[in-house]
Amino acid sequence: MGAKLGGSGGSKYDLGQNSEINVTPFVDIMLVLLIIFMVAAPMATVSIALDLPPAVPPNPNDPKPKKPVFISIQKTGAIFVGEAVQSSLVNLPADIPAAMQKEGVTGNFTEERVFVRADADVMYEQFMAVLNVLQANGYFKIGLINEDIE
Repeated sequence: MGAKLGGSGGSKYDLGQNSEINVTPFVDIMLVLLIIFMVAAPMATVSIALDLPPAVPPNPNDPKPKKPVFISIQKTGAIFVGEAVQSSLVNLPADIPAAMQKEGVTGNFTEERVFVRADADVMYEQFMAVLNVLQANGYFKIGLINEDIE
């Protein structure tokens, strides 16, 4: 830090150009940031105690999980249930249990999870119509599938 108080050449009020960088504000800011990081760093290392259940290997005699039923909606409005069963909004409540029976699901079909996937160009109205039909027929375990667009 320095100041020019006068000197040779020029009038006594002419200080001239000072081409040196004033580092005092820079050092002040760095010290404030250092204090902030010193205070914040111990808070990031606080541990939270978790009571996790012990790991249990799966029983090899358990039945394999059932394959879920997929409902696909194309941009043309065509609805497919399962592998290649073409359906409509009217036939959808009857086609879902039929597709679940093919996969070996027995019992209450509305308790099983149903996955819905749609093309990126499907109108929102068509998508919501399918979801409304599912919910109106008691299918509340609905999963939405997002596929990457290339």
